[in-house]
Amino acid sequence: MRLLLTSAGITNPTIHNALVDLLGQPIARSNALCIPTAGYGSSYGPAGPWHFLRGADMGWKSVGVLELTALQSIDTQRWIQWVQDADVLLVNGGDTLYLSHWMRQSGLADLLPSLTEMVYVGFSAGSLVLTPRIGQRFTDWTPPTGDLRTLGLVDFSIFPHLSRPDMPENTITDARRWAAQIAGPAYAIDDDTAIKVTDSRVEVVSEGHWKLFTPAP
Repeated sequence: MRLLLTSAGITNPTIHNALVDLLGQPIARSNALCIPTAGYGSSYGPAGPWHFLRGADMGWKSVGVLELTALQSIDTQRWIQWVQDADVLLVNGGDTLYLSHWMRQSGLADLLPSLTEMVYVGFSAGSLVLTPRIGQRFTDWTPPTGDLRTLGLVDFSIFPHLSRPDMPENTITDARRWAAQIAGPAYAIDDDTAIKVTDSRVEVVSEGHWKLFTPAP
C-alpha cells in the first residue's frame, strides 16, 4: 500500500502532486472511498465528519463513504469489494484510538496489508493510526477492550498540526517533549506537510515546516 500521511489533508500543490504521483493517474480517473469514522470519536461533534466529506470532493471519478461502525452489519465480501474497487482511501481525523478500535472491529485493519495497489491518504488521526505508538498526549478515548495500540504499519510516529495558530499547545517545544517519550523516530509536521511512503521509502513533501526527531542512542 502506498501512503500519504498528512496533518490536514491535501492543502497545497506539493501535496496534491504527491497524491497524483502515488495514484499513477489523474484524480479524474480515480475512485475514492472516504472513511469519516474517527470524527465521531472526537469532541468536535457531527460537524467534523460533514466538513471532511464535503472537502473530499476533489474531482474524483467517483466518491463513496465507508463508515466502519456499520461494517459488521454488512456482508463482509460486499464491503471488501467496495474497498478493493477503490483507488484511494481518504481517512478522516478525529480520535486515533477510536479509529484504531473500529478498524480492528470491522476487519479493515486485517485487509489493509493486502491492498498493495491502494493509495491511503490519512488526515491527522487517519495518519496517526498507522504508526506504532501515539503517546499519552494523543490518547483521549479508551477502547472498551482496553487496547491502546495503534496499527503499526509504519515504523515512525507523527505529531500533527505543528505550530497551528488555534492550537497553542502544538509548538516545536511541545513536539520535542512528546518525541522524547516516543521510543522510536517521530516526525512533527504542520498542515502544509505530508509524509509519502512507497514500499520502504519515506519522503517528506512540504511547503511548510517539519522536524524529524530520532531517539538518542
